[in-house]
Amino acid sequence: MNKEILIQADAEETAVAVLEDGRLMEIYLERVTKAHLVGNIYKGRVANVLPGMQAAFVDIGLEKNAFLFVDDTTGLEALEGEMPGRSRRRISDVVQEGQEILVQVVKEPQGSKGARVTTQITLPGRYLVLMPTVNYIGISRRIGSEEERERLKTLARAVKPRRMGLIVRTAAAGAGLEELREDSRALSRVWKRIRELARRSKAPRLLHHDVELSLRILRDLYTEDVDRLLVNSRDTYDTVVGILAGRSPELRRRVVLREGADLFALYGVQNQIEQALKRKVWLKCGGYLVIDQMEALTAIDVNTGKFVGRHNLADTILTTNLEAAVEVARQLRLRNIGGIIVVDFIDMENPAHQEQVIKVLQRELARDKTKTQILGFTRLGLLEMTRKKDQQELGSVLQQDCPYCHGTGKVLSEETVALQARKKILQLAGESRARALLVEANPSVASLLIGSGGAHLRLLERRAGKQLIIKGAENLHLEEVNLRELFDLDEINNAAPVKAGQILKVTIEGAHTTNNGDGIARVDGFVLDIPGGASYLGQEVTVEVTRVYRTFARARLLNDA
Repeated sequence: MNKEILIQADAEETAVAVLEDGRLMEIYLERVTKAHLVGNIYKGRVANVLPGMQAAFVDIGLEKNAFLFVDDTTGLEALEGEMPGRSRRRISDVVQEGQEILVQVVKEPQGSKGARVTTQITLPGRYLVLMPTVNYIGISRRIGSEEERERLKTLARAVKPRRMGLIVRTAAAGAGLEELREDSRALSRVWKRIRELARRSKAPRLLHHDVELSLRILRDLYTEDVDRLLVNSRDTYDTVVGILAGRSPELRRRVVLREGADLFALYGVQNQIEQALKRKVWLKCGGYLVIDQMEALTAIDVNTGKFVGRHNLADTILTTNLEAAVEVARQLRLRNIGGIIVVDFIDMENPAHQEQVIKVLQRELARDKTKTQILGFTRLGLLEMTRKKDQQELGSVLQQDCPYCHGTGKVLSEETVALQARKKILQLAGESRARALLVEANPSVASLLIGSGGAHLRLLERRAGKQLIIKGAENLHLEEVNLRELFDLDEINNAAPVKAGQILKVTIEGAHTTNNGDGIARVDGFVLDIPGGASYLGQEVTVEVTRVYRTFARARLLNDA
């Protein structure tokens, strides 16, 4: 497998793409206008203690107070070799309102929720993660060799600061004592500076900011399994090779500068990002996934789509599900989906087939640095799994909720809007002393209010007891309807969007329902009846308005000759 990392550094944004065999697997974005918060350490002040939730809100100087759960407050009592489990303490026994505490952001703010913080501070280095508040030694689960794990644990004990903890990272595989010792000392110096700054500062105060994106990628992702690291910025390139020069000369040789190049365009990354924002994801076999991200969980549905198979139904289903398992793992990484995930694979009657799907999913997720747990199939045949949620999902970074549908993905139909508009018209007509009412709506809604030949409009006018002028406006959203009282006679008479003698360029949309030779065009939803226009269906023509009526106008073709 060929693995490459692209660092695209621009003035407004730094973007990093992780490619495996040319396919986008992970994307990281950091914008000038929105700071990265995960990893930051603050001196905060407890704003509220909520015993009913076993949590507290902490003021760390951001727009919204951070959330501290009681299980994220354990620390100094942990013994070496044992990570702290779930706390049996109450939040009111741990913190009090007004108390100043050191916390670290573990989850970005999302929507109406503030950042999630912990008192269990971690400082990541190249080979080690320092945990100043717990006395613990751990080895990355990605290091599979028991012999190497024992060797690294022995080295970690030798370099571990007193009464602090260390986690040995995957990148430490094969590293020696001096490399680990230097990493440990550097992290200890950082922690000492943080403690000193905290002692002199009043809350709320930022004490430590995690390094910028390109350096985090260098620290966390750029390991021996990466074939090339491509950078488009000279400054970023110089920083990267400078850091790697002393400690990783082999990795330094794999760094390539493409100064000023649009790496995302060269490698087709932008198109893959756009595909990752869509609800439907096609598989090579012809099947597809439907991904629905909700507040509580993410549901992924697998469908055979265009794939009909070659042998029998069971093989067709298994082939689709196996390919879907590979793509599900990719989409979780690419979209950075976290929390509870439910996958509705196509029903498999053979338990052995279910095991095959789980094994493929486990194999693909083994390359995912974010912790995942597959819980298996439920009695309903749904596969349950969880993925740690810390960073923001790709959709929440690149998109915002639609201001019209408010994130539901649906708007009211034209019929529903027209019915609501009729009710509003009748209500205003009963209260108003105006001679007429002007109704502005989206053209598709305006045409329903007018009806064929103005039938709906005439009926509505009789019920309202007033003259009604319906105007279509292309700039209005489908659900938007504006009502206005008209008292002036001239304004009423000139309310139509066209006037006799006016010359217009219009597109013939269809043929007249009764006069087949006539063509129909619209100006802001207002109908133009054009004799002889049916021959120009779909074409743009020039016409002159000859006569204007209440609900439509007649026009003659000028380019008919």
